[in-house]
Amino acid sequence: MSEPLQRQLFAADALLPTGWARDVLVAWDGAGRITAVTPNAQPNGAAVAPGPLLPGMPNLHSHAFQRAFAGLTEYRGESQDSFWSWRNLMYRFAARITPESLEAIATWLYVEMLEAGYTSVCEFHYVHHDQDGRPYADDATLSLALLRAAKSAGIGITLLPVLYQTSGFGAKPPRADQARFIRSTDNMLSLLERLAPATRALGGILGLAPHSLRAVPPDSLAAAVQGLTALNPQAPIHIHIAEQTQEVEDCIAWSGQRPVQWLLEHAPVDERWCLVHATHMTPQEYADAARTGAVAGICPTTEANLGDGIFDMPLWLQHGGRWGVGSDSHACVNAAEELLMLEYGQRLSLRQRNVLASRSQAEVATAMTLQAVQGGAQASGRSVSGLAVGQQADLVALDARHVALAGLPAPSMLSSHVFGSHRTSAIDSLWVAGVLRVAQGRHALHDAAAQAFVAARSTTIAAD
Repeated sequence: MSEPLQRQLFAADALLPTGWARDVLVAWDGAGRITAVTPNAQPNGAAVAPGPLLPGMPNLHSHAFQRAFAGLTEYRGESQDSFWSWRNLMYRFAARITPESLEAIATWLYVEMLEAGYTSVCEFHYVHHDQDGRPYADDATLSLALLRAAKSAGIGITLLPVLYQTSGFGAKPPRADQARFIRSTDNMLSLLERLAPATRALGGILGLAPHSLRAVPPDSLAAAVQGLTALNPQAPIHIHIAEQTQEVEDCIAWSGQRPVQWLLEHAPVDERWCLVHATHMTPQEYADAARTGAVAGICPTTEANLGDGIFDMPLWLQHGGRWGVGSDSHACVNAAEELLMLEYGQRLSLRQRNVLASRSQAEVATAMTLQAVQGGAQASGRSVSGLAVGQQADLVALDARHVALAGLPAPSMLSSHVFGSHRTSAIDSLWVAGVLRVAQGRHALHDAAAQAFVAARSTTIAAD
């Protein structure tokens, strides 16, 4: 039995997991799950996409509140600025976030993400408590604000409450400006139980994010992973790892091992895990980490903004490593821009071109899109790995009339979208679970959400 016409979309060109196909009719059911993908079809009355149809991009790493101070740390406050001096400024901002401002900031951010080609987000959420560090009357207050924002915008969400306990390796006591982040392991597991029904009601996924090895002692890490697994054996686990060289040096001083090496030897790392950044690894760590099936969470524009370094993607791929992209601190919110920055970083490092093209896909934008969608789907724990039966109908349609795309074959349109347009401007339409969320490049909440965001940001930075 075919789906009603309102749950069908025809595209002259569509990027399937196997590559580009012509005259594709996609159909989905009332739950937003794809029931048919038929190449060489006819529209038969279905809506027609305005250009090439792409799978929606999962954003596998987000700190929503940080969008509100993007651009506000681009000045030299110390003789040599670094990630660590940026973090001090970020903490000052985090100290002022309220439930109301967080919801407004996140709602606008998620609208931006949808307009920029992201259809789902992994929210790595670590601001838990009131401004004085005490739990809210409802301990889930800030997490629920994020879930409401996702519902308002219509983006898919994987909520990852962050376990944060110490300020450095060797169980150093937390700093005063980290008080809003701190939870015991038992308290975190109670929070997950509290959040599970609300997350399910949104069609979301609930996981856990041990912040980093410097912030979660070994015993707590083991207990948290064990507790999460008891709640849901498939729940995703994300962790910051080896982002900064100082972090690597401090880990060696503490344990005699590098962070990724220590993690692989002391934690059950497997396909549930996302190793966020993993920038500074040895060749052996690349091989060992890839072998686990874990996803590398690469955030190219944030890693560039913070001066982190460049992930060795060819080495990772040589070992069959899986990867996806995230916008992290949201200095940039644009799925295509992350792919561009990822490829350009490799070009600058290796002095080569089209580094991330594959044997099966010579077009680098096509190869990156397929790999990032599949890795992002795995890291999010969501069935969003592409235009295939059984996957969620998360779809992005480019505008074939856009000046950068017009008159080109579909693979070249995608290349021009990533490398030759203003990127977001070439997106016409976007669907999440079969529901149209962006039309003619705009989300229905664009103006109202932007206004609320500006007000929330102004209030939050007023003390400066």
